[in-house]
Amino acid sequence: MGLGEVEMRYVRVKWEHDFEDDPVVYLSELGEDGYELRKVQIYRDGRTEWADETRETETVGLSEIAFPSNEEISSSPGFCARDISREEFERFWREAKS
Repeated sequence: MGLGEVEMRYVRVKWEHDFEDDPVVYLSELGEDGYELRKVQIYRDGRTEWADETRETETVGLSEIAFPSNEEISSSPGFCARDISREEFERFWREAKS
C-alpha cells in the first residue's frame, strides 16, 4: 500500500431467516476504524438497497457502531460472515445503484 492509502475491509454477511421483508445478504465496506462507509442489502426476491455516508432510507442505513469480527457475527444463529474482495463489493454496489 502506498503512503496515505486507507486499508478498507469488505464483508459479506448471509442471514438465514424466514422474514419476507428483511434482507438475506448484507455487503459492507468498512473503514480502518471498523465503521461502515457503504452498504448493500440484498433481499430474497432479488431487489437491492444501498446506503452510504450521504444517503440512507427507512430500510437501509449505516451502522452506528463499529462492525464486529466475522467470528462474532458467525457465532449468532443464522448468520455467516466472511471477507470478500473489493472487486466483489464494487460489482454489487454498481448493480444496486443502477
